[in-house]
Amino acid sequence: MSLDVDDTLVDYSTSSRAALAAMVGNADNWTLWQRITDDHCSRLLAGELEYESMRNIRTRAFFAALGEELSLAEATRRELHRQEVLASGWRLFPDVVPCLEWLRAAGLPLAAVSNASGRHQRVKIAALGLAQYFDTVLIAGEVGAAKPDRVIFDTACQDLGVSLGDTVHVGDRLHADAIGARDAGMHGVWLNRQGPREGALPTGVRAISSLAELPELLVCELSAASA
Repeated sequence: MSLDVDDTLVDYSTSSRAALAAMVGNADNWTLWQRITDDHCSRLLAGELEYESMRNIRTRAFFAALGEELSLAEATRRELHRQEVLASGWRLFPDVVPCLEWLRAAGLPLAAVSNASGRHQRVKIAALGLAQYFDTVLIAGEVGAAKPDRVIFDTACQDLGVSLGDTVHVGDRLHADAIGARDAGMHGVWLNRQGPREGALPTGVRAISSLAELPELLVCELSAASA
């Protein structure tokens, strides 16, 4: 069993929006921030940037896109403030601990599989009390591959000593998590906390709106499919 971290276990978007607002004065440019962040994380995975400097360079690029040219020192100062606000706002979704307790009681080996870029993700996992539930933690910035690349799914299963075909992966991103896991040979489950959407789900993908629904899905649907 593997689970995504941000916006699956941790309400990351809420804390990240608040941190952006604290740095800029509002969160109106959230989409721009996400786009620039994704670009810089991709450059990090490609070896073009170092983890220690990536976030400061990203923040400088963000303000440049808004028309404000900052020195690297000033960008670093603003980024450090953003990180402080971000960390103070980390929260688990209410359905997380009951689900993880059930999964551990069921004897399932668990992996956390995150597209985060570096060590701050391990700090977050530890600070929120999640580390005790997982047998292995896979961070894209450490593995050198990010979901939906099958490499990170393969690595998680190897660490757990389980086969891809016997493993379920749950995450909040339909393409990166559910479809990526399915294409890697796993059972992909999309955690859609926003509720029902129009149109049919992609073939081989299941959807839940809360982690409270996961135990029933595992017991009923997936066990029936493998019978």
